[in-house]
Amino acid sequence: MGVIRVIGEDAASFLQGQLTQDVALLGLSEARLAAFCNPKGRMQASFVVFKRSPDEILMVCSRDILPATLKRLSMFVMRAKAKLSDASDEFTLLGLTGEAVMSQGGDASRVWSKTDAASANLVVLPLADGTARALWCAPVGTPPPVFPEIALDQWQWLSVHSGIAMITQPIFEAFVPQMLNYESVGGVNFKKGCYPGQEIVARSQFRGTLKRRAYIVHADAALSVGQEVFHSADAEQPCGLVAAAAPAPGGGFEAIVSIQTAAAIDGSLTAVSDSGAALTLLPLPYPLLADV
Repeated sequence: MGVIRVIGEDAASFLQGQLTQDVALLGLSEARLAAFCNPKGRMQASFVVFKRSPDEILMVCSRDILPATLKRLSMFVMRAKAKLSDASDEFTLLGLTGEAVMSQGGDASRVWSKTDAASANLVVLPLADGTARALWCAPVGTPPPVFPEIALDQWQWLSVHSGIAMITQPIFEAFVPQMLNYESVGGVNFKKGCYPGQEIVARSQFRGTLKRRAYIVHADAALSVGQEVFHSADAEQPCGLVAAAAPAPGGGFEAIVSIQTAAAIDGSLTAVSDSGAALTLLPLPYPLLADV
C-alpha cells in the first residue's frame, strides 16, 4: 500500500468532487472507504481516507495504481488550493490485528474510527473472521507497536474475509462500486454531490439494475486477482472476476469474486475456465444493501 497526501485549505472540498464518499463531513476522529471512478462509474482506485489535520488528508491505496491515480486526480485540481503528492516514502504503514489494535487505543466495535497517538494514526477496519484489524500510519522513524509479526498471507486472508476488496491494477476499471458491495460497506454516499461517474453509480442503485455482487469463495487450487470466473450454465462466457485472493490457513485459497447475482443462486462456479478449480461460496460478513 502507498499514501497520497492532499494538503491545503481546499483539500476536503476538492476531494468531495472526486470521490464516492463524503469528505466534506469527514471528522478528525473518522476514516472512510472511498472510490475514484471514471465517467462511466468504473472504479480506477479505492482508498482508506482520513484527515491528519483539518488541511491534510491521507489516502491509502494500492501502490501499483498510485502513480496513475495521482496523475489523474492532479488533472482536476485547477484553481483549488490543494496540493497532491506521493507521500509513501514519508509514512510507515502497518496492519495490526487482535491485541495490537487495542494496545494503540483502537476499539474494534467502532469501525472506520480514527485514533491519534502522538504522531501516529490508527484506523479501525471491519472485523475479519472475528478478528479485530486496524491500519497504523505514522511518519517514517516513529517507533512501531511491539508485537509479534504475522505473515503477509495471513493479513491478506483476513482482508478477504472482511469482504472488502481494494482496487489493484488487474481489476482497474473492471467494476462499478456496487459490484464490490461498496454501497453495503460504507464506500458510497448517495446523499453527497456530484463526482465522476456519480450518475451511473446512482442509477445502478436506484433503478434496481444491480446484476453483479461480490462474494467470498474457497478453492483447493491457487487463485489470483484478475482471473475469470465461469458458471456451469455457460462454459463460453465468464460470469465474473477474482477481485482479491489469499492462501487459506487450512489449505487452498480464498477470494473475493465479483459475479453475476444469478450465478450465485444455483449451479457451480470455477476459476479460469469451465474445467478449472471449483469455487465454493462462503458467507459474507455483512448484509447486502437491497436495491431501491
